[in-house]
Amino acid sequence: MKHTLDPHMIRHLSLEDTVRKVAELGYDHVEMSPRPDFFSWWTRPKLFPERIKSFKQALRENNVGLASIQPMYRWASPYPDEWEVAIDNWKRAIAFAVELECPLFVSEFGRGGSPDRSLNDRSGLHRPETCEGAFFRAMDILVPILEREGITLSLEAHPEDWLEEIAPAMDIIKTINSPRVRASFIAPHTFFYGPDMVANLRATEGYLEHVRLADTYDHNKSSQLRYIVNPPGSKVRVHQHVDFGQGEIDWDTFFATLADMKFDGVLSNCVFAWEDRAEDSARYMLRETKQYVEKYWK
Repeated sequence: MKHTLDPHMIRHLSLEDTVRKVAELGYDHVEMSPRPDFFSWWTRPKLFPERIKSFKQALRENNVGLASIQPMYRWASPYPDEWEVAIDNWKRAIAFAVELECPLFVSEFGRGGSPDRSLNDRSGLHRPETCEGAFFRAMDILVPILEREGITLSLEAHPEDWLEEIAPAMDIIKTINSPRVRASFIAPHTFFYGPDMVANLRATEGYLEHVRLADTYDHNKSSQLRYIVNPPGSKVRVHQHVDFGQGEIDWDTFFATLADMKFDGVLSNCVFAWEDRAEDSARYMLRETKQYVEKYWK
């Protein structure tokens, strides 16, 4: 099991200090989510030889493994210019992952095109099936490269993307039919995946590579009034990334199911809500996670 921290809440630190802090907080691995001085959102990775050398040295000196990297590029965009940039950036990302000796990418199926274009697009171009087609074209190009380089891609369905639920996500992963394309389960998205958490976890069995840990409210409960947006009926997707016990996920059932599935991959703490107490949150999540693992995997 890789106990991993997504260091988003301490992203103000340099890359080297981020690695040192991850080790200080007790984690043996780091999951590098997007940040401007590494793999930045939507744009070319900001890496060069000196930065790569210094980052790898920090990993070695602090005995921290690079469990995963999260590239975010618009590979499901129906707009050719965005799609082409995404594919170019993904190819660069794979080359950098090889250089960084990182075995795993985690990423989303994607919302499609950029919000500035797609939200006001009345052409009919920005449809889920069009985004799916763009995504599959991307897979046709990228999966052979991943297979050649020995890097695994773990995919997550995400609220507000063209694909939000586990069952169709697993159908797509199985359709790609590559040992290098696997599944992520993002616990704070549990209540968007569908009403049966255990069934959704079980649906990933044999493919599950990566699990993100954070609590969240069930937005479907209390007549869908767990949280309220104005004006009523607004098309928004609200969820939380908070500490264990601050939401409504049944963590005993969650971890017991993972253990029964013999999961042995990346467990990534991805609490984002408490930058004012980021270190306390990270230590608490690691301590609780290890207790669940001790309880159920033994």
